[in-house]
Amino acid sequence: MKPKVILITGASSGIGLACADHLSAQHHTVIGASRRTSTGHAWTSIEMDVNDDDSVTTGVNHVISEFGGLNAIVTCAGWGLAGAIEQTSITDAKAQMETNFFGTVRAVVAALPSLRERNGNVIVMSSIGGAIGIPFQGYYSASKFALEGWAEALGWEVKPHGVKVTLVEPGNFRTGFTQSCHTVIVNPNDPYATAQSKAIEVMERDELAGADPAAVAKLVAKVLDSSRPPRRRTVGPPVERFGLIAKRLLPNRVFDAASASSLGV
Repeated sequence: MKPKVILITGASSGIGLACADHLSAQHHTVIGASRRTSTGHAWTSIEMDVNDDDSVTTGVNHVISEFGGLNAIVTCAGWGLAGAIEQTSITDAKAQMETNFFGTVRAVVAALPSLRERNGNVIVMSSIGGAIGIPFQGYYSASKFALEGWAEALGWEVKPHGVKVTLVEPGNFRTGFTQSCHTVIVNPNDPYATAQSKAIEVMERDELAGADPAAVAKLVAKVLDSSRPPRRRTVGPPVERFGLIAKRLLPNRVFDAASASSLGV
């Protein structure tokens, strides 16, 4: 693959860090953005808060000025919010959308002028939870569902300008996501308490048993190397990826029953 200048958001941990390490090892010029700069990497770290308009504009402009332009952006910044929808405050719900959805929007929009000049790539880190709603992670799923529609529309708009848009939909990977997830606290008598506790326990177990996030990074590298990158690619355990097919093929009642059982609700 010809070396590219690649900006990765959320590069301080998890999938973003795995992507930064892998793409850097492939001799790309990688700039990893996060709220705080970090050291000890083979790639360049910059401070950029995707929740802040000025921070994103400054960060992207710095990268373009320093490295002459951008060939790709990979948006991995995000976090998880767990809890029953009824018991989740609007403040928390907005914060989830602010980072996961609007944070991606800010970064991509700021990068697009340079990406158009270089016929670049936009890779949006979505989730299988962006195609299948996850109980007790309703606002996380909502943020990823929003990204799915937004990136699909963006793909049509920028295609005539040579920019390629791909949604990557990971399943469960060992990233520390659930450990750092913000959980809505409910008292033991809350009507959702038992189901919420059980569902979160299943989520944590599945992530701890998940695959190495390097698999996601390798898929991102393949997308960047493709002359005709797909609109969507899933990555993760086969049973989770099969869920996307099952949702399209099975009657709703059958799919809902199977999903509820697997998610512990």
